[in-house]
Amino acid sequence: MDTRLMRYLLAIADAGSLTHAAEALGVAQPALSQAIKRLEADLGVRLFERSRRGAALTDAGRAIIDDVRASLALAASATQRARAIAGGKAGRLHIGFVTHAVYDVLPSALRLLRADFPGVEIVLSEMGNADQLQALEQGAIDLALLHTPLPLPARVRMKLVRRERLVAVLPAGYALGADGRVGMADIAALGLVWFPERQLPAMRAGIVAAFQRAGLEPHFVQEANRSLTALSCVAAGMGASLQPQSAAMLAHRGVLFAELRDGDSLPHFELGVLWVAGTRPTLAEQLAERL
Repeated sequence: MDTRLMRYLLAIADAGSLTHAAEALGVAQPALSQAIKRLEADLGVRLFERSRRGAALTDAGRAIIDDVRASLALAASATQRARAIAGGKAGRLHIGFVTHAVYDVLPSALRLLRADFPGVEIVLSEMGNADQLQALEQGAIDLALLHTPLPLPARVRMKLVRRERLVAVLPAGYALGADGRVGMADIAALGLVWFPERQLPAMRAGIVAAFQRAGLEPHFVQEANRSLTALSCVAAGMGASLQPQSAAMLAHRGVLFAELRDGDSLPHFELGVLWVAGTRPTLAEQLAERL
């Protein structure tokens, strides 16, 4: 039984009359009557008892009417969901993100999703840079919020969403200069707690180059693949770190954030959003373009 015949059947049952049902459906009464007769012939049962007072469901008609209503509702729901998914209003979006995205970019993305794509199921995974890029290529995640610059594989698109200066992260109680800042020599003396080279190779190389231009040789005393881990290491007195200004929002116990008086040559800390380009705009792309 197709959905057209289901609608005909329900209209007659609800109206109690072929005439009123035909008016509600916007079809000619003879066409409606013939359609129901063909349906009854196909099923081998009478669905309505017709009289001058109208059309009443038979026992057979009453037996299937609830199933017909449920089937139509399910078909309507499936159609609506298919259109929503095609329009990017529903579905599932798996977002990978680095720690620094939680300060600002990730909350902004989630607010946009809740406001404009309320039917979307959101999956969140905190991951390192290299792991996100691999997961994006393999289709394990749909959107990546990670540190740039980095080489982009074919079909992967990137948009820069944040660019910040680096600040020093020092153990609490560290004696700052009279200007309330520190120098790169102070950082070099303490040693650097930073991300593994595999995670942010371009940025690590930029930091090393900046220290060397200042006549200093940076010593990496501890690797930490998450920002919170780096801050914990600094709090334990293991060295100093360089983090974007927004990291101060964490207010991590045991650390002190300070400006660098001679850090202009240091690279900026960038955060980008990456997605895989498709033949038509995906939900991931729609969200990325709005961040």
